[in-house]
Amino acid sequence: MSTSSVAEAGAGAGAGTAAVRPARRPGRRRPAAGRLLRSELGLVFRRRRNLVLLAVLALVPVLIGTVVALSSSSPNPGEGPPFIERVAGNGLFLVLTSLVAVLPLFLPLAVGVVSGDAVAGEANLGTLRYLLVVPVRRGRLLVVKYAALLAFCLAAALVVAGSGLATGLALFGGGEVTLLSGATIPFSSALLRTLAIVLYVGVSMAGLAAVGLFASTLTEVPVAAMATTIALSVVSQVLDAIPQISWLHPWLFSHYWLAFGDLLRQPVPTHDLTLGLLTQAAYVAVFGALAWSRFSTSDVSA
Repeated sequence: MSTSSVAEAGAGAGAGTAAVRPARRPGRRRPAAGRLLRSELGLVFRRRRNLVLLAVLALVPVLIGTVVALSSSSPNPGEGPPFIERVAGNGLFLVLTSLVAVLPLFLPLAVGVVSGDAVAGEANLGTLRYLLVVPVRRGRLLVVKYAALLAFCLAAALVVAGSGLATGLALFGGGEVTLLSGATIPFSSALLRTLAIVLYVGVSMAGLAAVGLFASTLTEVPVAAMATTIALSVVSQVLDAIPQISWLHPWLFSHYWLAFGDLLRQPVPTHDLTLGLLTQAAYVAVFGALAWSRFSTSDVSA
């Protein structure tokens, strides 16, 4: 064989090796995590049960707005949910009233169902072990599932707000908004504050979603994880209503859920809002770590 032939063969082999090497680099695993996130988001938002939950949340503002519109008299201050006496004067307040109405039960119920099913549902169907075939570590898989849960929390709050805004403007109109502190702001500024309120409510469900994710790693029965998460939400709110244990209230994940009312003051007091976000971050850190510890050591190969 000639020297040129050997050189050409060596160059061809080198080119073949170079063509194969990129597939072995760790960076090639990142697109798998992205595909997994898109798949998880599709699973969450295409499941009929979850769509029904979102539809129920969207009906709450329609029901409240219709009742107020058909009522012959406006409720007195202090009667009914907060802000309801202002709905007839400005439809934007229907968004706030609806968020207050869904926070005690409907929104935690929806989050509890979806988060309780995150891991336990896959384990129950036997598809969890196939997910681990994807070149993504268990910790990253858990992060992907939690990211999808957080997206659902934000989407649920946005659905309530969007339905409330559309219904309120259709039935009562808009206009300038008088804040709780007495100041009057333009409708556009009030919309920005409402968006901040919706984001705060969505993030306020982050702690409950982390609790549900942890519960979901403890069992292969999704109904048990859902019931546990919803029950803990109810217990937290019941404890928050008992004045004799007021020392415990700031440690409950539900204590600052209604702190978004501070965004309707001028200037905005940030103390409770900040504590609310820090509380959710603490619950996410603690129960996220517990979920990772459980999930990373559990046997899902059977």
